[in-house]
Amino acid sequence: MAKAEATVEELVSKIERGELRLPEMQRRYVWRSTRVRDLLDSLYRGYPSGAILIWETDEPVPQQAFAVGQQANPYAKTQLLLDGQQRLTSLSAVIRGEPVRVNGRVRPIELLFNLDHPDQLSVISEVDDNSTDALEDSCDTGDDGEEPTEEEQDASEDELQKRFDRMTFVVATRKLEQLPQWVKVSAVFTGTHDNNYFLKRAGITSLDDPRAELYTQRLNRLRDIRKYIYRMDVLERSLSYDEVTEIFVQVNSLGAKLRSSDLALAQITAKWRGSLQIFQAFQTRCTKDGFEIDLGLHLKNLVAHATGQSRFLTVSNLAVELLKAGWDNGCRGMEFAINFLRSNAGITSPALLASPFLLISLGFYGAQRSYKLAAAEAKGLRRWILLANAKGRYSRGSSETLLDQDLKIIRDGGGFQELLDRLRTQVGRLDVTPEELEGRNQRSALFKTMFLAFQAADARDWHSNLVIALSHVGNAHQLQFHHIFPKAVLKSTATTRETDDIANLAFISGKANRKISAKEPALYFPEVREANGEQPFESQCIPTDPKLLTVERYKAFLVERRRLIAERLNTFLGSSEGTASP
Repeated sequence: MAKAEATVEELVSKIERGELRLPEMQRRYVWRSTRVRDLLDSLYRGYPSGAILIWETDEPVPQQAFAVGQQANPYAKTQLLLDGQQRLTSLSAVIRGEPVRVNGRVRPIELLFNLDHPDQLSVISEVDDNSTDALEDSCDTGDDGEEPTEEEQDASEDELQKRFDRMTFVVATRKLEQLPQWVKVSAVFTGTHDNNYFLKRAGITSLDDPRAELYTQRLNRLRDIRKYIYRMDVLERSLSYDEVTEIFVQVNSLGAKLRSSDLALAQITAKWRGSLQIFQAFQTRCTKDGFEIDLGLHLKNLVAHATGQSRFLTVSNLAVELLKAGWDNGCRGMEFAINFLRSNAGITSPALLASPFLLISLGFYGAQRSYKLAAAEAKGLRRWILLANAKGRYSRGSSETLLDQDLKIIRDGGGFQELLDRLRTQVGRLDVTPEELEGRNQRSALFKTMFLAFQAADARDWHSNLVIALSHVGNAHQLQFHHIFPKAVLKSTATTRETDDIANLAFISGKANRKISAKEPALYFPEVREANGEQPFESQCIPTDPKLLTVERYKAFLVERRRLIAERLNTFLGSSEGTASP
């Protein structure tokens, strides 16, 4: 293996010219803007940034496009990037001032540079990228329509601004863009403006200003990121694609840089050339049908239909013919699962699933029965799906182990009753008790089921009378979850956990939410009742006893609403202890 070096500028130019390309085995671009920000910060300070792994080959190798634009490759030889895609794609987007393509969407990476940053490194703590709940993303949570006082707003913004002022790079916001000491990173790299422009914008009118030299040095230092030198490991041209795939898997396994599904993709595409385009085409079809699903789940579905279990450990031993058969059967299973969820269970989006693994088990169930179900079996399967979703079947313990348990039951000829028995063994009881709802919030699996139960009860928006749905478009109609007792009302009397309790949440539109603002229930309930009667409250299990609508009685309100919600959920799920299975 040869050693080489190249600057960031040289590598970005290689990408732009089409000289450096991606092999089919690579995963897609996945970095968020905060990761790009942190990379820029590291390079600006001259910190180590890892090595780049490249394979130069004359062999015709299946390729895929970078997430940034490239010219046609005019070179006879091809350099394939095996490790470093996320870093180089990010740098190419920022330095060239071009957007990236992610999941079929084109978006810019807009970063700002603080001319007035402190010399010492500030510690940056971010919320985990993977912690965002899907249904929370689908509902525009808004701000509950609550307008903070001027003092509260000033204090909050002041604290946030002080935090930004300690940082060197931030993801762009409209407000920060207006401040003179913050400059667009891409504008510096692309040469849209020279240093004088940025100095004047920062209020520097004379070179005698001590800030002039400091800011000039910092702008030049930012541009010097292009001169940062990456060490490159270059694999021999004599290696075969299969050997390079094995190296790719080994390198990424050791560093735990890629998920198991990404490594499986490399192994599958090495055996089945050109398969990535087939996988992505079906993924796009599912997205157009309202089910945007990670490619890794589609690959796990392939493995399940090929082997009867879900683990990727077997991928390297599967013949191409078995992979193709598993994919074809998996696609039919996925189509059945999506149709069943949407038509039979009322689940119209993966955001309403506690785990996407339910798609695999449901599709496998249909495949094992050649997609022919009697009415009673379809009813029982629906009940199992809803209960497994409500109880978080694949969200407890080892998800793959639990999925494999269900696949084995189905593979051995078991039906929905055996699946229900397994679920009961796991969770203890299949009904929902009021106590089970206590302390749950919008991230709970029961929150998703609550939405489904309310939707089935014809819950409507309190302003437009549209039935609640995740698919509503427009800011006025987009779904929000609303705190019945607004946060501002409870600020001094309840903890955040108590305020965000599932029993304090209802589903309404953004316009209705803003209209309510920070009013107490006792004040805005009469307005809702006058326009729509009792239906808005009954359909979402909201107590209307005036004695429960005061801040002093908030905890008693929660107790009563949990009782009502539990009753509604058990009716919706067909589940209470002693209720016979269908």
